[in-house]
Amino acid sequence: MAAVTAGYALFSRRLATTAVSAPMVFTGFGVAIGPVGLGLLDLEHDAGPVLTLVEAALTLILFTDAMSVRRRDLRVGGFLPGRLLGIGLPLTIGVGWLLAWPLLPGLTAWELALLGTILAPTDAALGKTAVTSLRVPPLVRSGLNVESGLNDGMALPFFLLFLAALPGTVTSEEGVAGVFWRALVLSTALGLAVAGLGGWLLRRSRERDWVSRDWRQVFTLAVAAGAYTLAVVVDGSGFIAAWVAGFAFGASLRQGPSAEALATDDTADLAGRLAELLASLSFLVFGAVLLGPALEHLDWRIITYAVLSLTLVRMLPVALSLTGSGLALPTISYIGWFGPRGLASVVFGLLVVEEHVPGVQLLSRVVAVTVALSILLHGTSAVVLSERYGAWHKKAAAQRPGLREGEPEEPGTGSSVSAP
Repeated sequence: MAAVTAGYALFSRRLATTAVSAPMVFTGFGVAIGPVGLGLLDLEHDAGPVLTLVEAALTLILFTDAMSVRRRDLRVGGFLPGRLLGIGLPLTIGVGWLLAWPLLPGLTAWELALLGTILAPTDAALGKTAVTSLRVPPLVRSGLNVESGLNDGMALPFFLLFLAALPGTVTSEEGVAGVFWRALVLSTALGLAVAGLGGWLLRRSRERDWVSRDWRQVFTLAVAAGAYTLAVVVDGSGFIAAWVAGFAFGASLRQGPSAEALATDDTADLAGRLAELLASLSFLVFGAVLLGPALEHLDWRIITYAVLSLTLVRMLPVALSLTGSGLALPTISYIGWFGPRGLASVVFGLLVVEEHVPGVQLLSRVVAVTVALSILLHGTSAVVLSERYGAWHKKAAAQRPGLREGEPEEPGTGSSVSAP
């Protein structure tokens, strides 16, 4: 793992100009060191470290993504992420559930619902150019970026409730009502409390010039870890606590006389970089413990569902959610295609393995193949399609000055992707 990480780092700038993404490299080497390759890493013997790694990665990504969301992100074309999250996400879960029914016989209704939820969150980092290219209009870049940063957290309640509804799992022993109380209500309250107190303390310390820039970044990590741990201690959801804490901590730092200073000193920079490193290692683990074994048991049903998940299951809900928005068909198609499946789906899939869901083998194979196809297809198409879409937008905007996609970006806004 150290060698792969160091090797990618040495060529990272060169690879950034190609269609080869970090998730591709780490996933590929993961397959090589897994059971189908060198046999250095497998889920049966290394489940503890694997789960710790991916849970830490998702916790930091949930926290930093939520922390970076500002009101101006929703003011500038806020209708786009609002529609994608409020309408598109539930529809994606539903369509994924229904299409899995005829293709994956043997799974129960709740297992099918769980699969639809696992594969609903998007990861913009898998097609990074699609949300960072300056040729893509700010409205679309910002919308896709905000959607990716928030939909994994919004999918969590669905995931936990469907998991609790499955008989025979560890979570089901507490029941849906118990999971709702502990995972949603109590975890949310703990996340708000930790972040509110942490933000207040950091603002006061910053105003008195007691804390250095480096330790402000360490403090941010401590807030994320504290929110996660407290929720886990009470058998709640550490992920939901961390996600809610990110919103509250970011909002808290943007208040009071020290808000401007805290907003410009990269308080979350260390947490974001650590999240990026852990996410890259998570893709290495994904290749070894999920994708490698899945490649030995491929069949047409798994491949068909994976292709449908990346196309129809994503693109139809996006089209329905953007009906009447005034966006042109090329824009809707671009947004619909760039819904990559990434780290959140991997972590949810591994949690299903940990919970001993009855249909876990088939579920994990479908998740692995879908994410792998997404890494390959979205990664390789991001540069080409962003260029083509950018060229279309430039021409269309010149012909139609009032084009909805051409709405200006508010000063100071931009796109930021926290995962690799």
